[in-house]
Amino acid sequence: MTNDIAIQARRREIAAEHVLFKLIEYVEMRQPGLLDHIEGSLSHLGDPARDDTKDDEAVREIARRMITGARREIAS
Repeated sequence: MTNDIAIQARRREIAAEHVLFKLIEYVEMRQPGLLDHIEGSLSHLGDPARDDTKDDEAVREIARRMITGARREIAS
């Protein structure tokens, strides 16, 4: 059975990613350098989990893919 709390969390995550992605695109097009700055900060990004699911590199890889997607969108 699907948990309503998990569904709401997923929907919030999707909405937050969309808004953040569009904000990054907007700023980067008007003030280049934001994506480079974010990319340079990835070594500080980590997974806050305290169990076996903790995977800092997986979190960083998601961020890298988001940056790549933003760069591609801006270039088109």
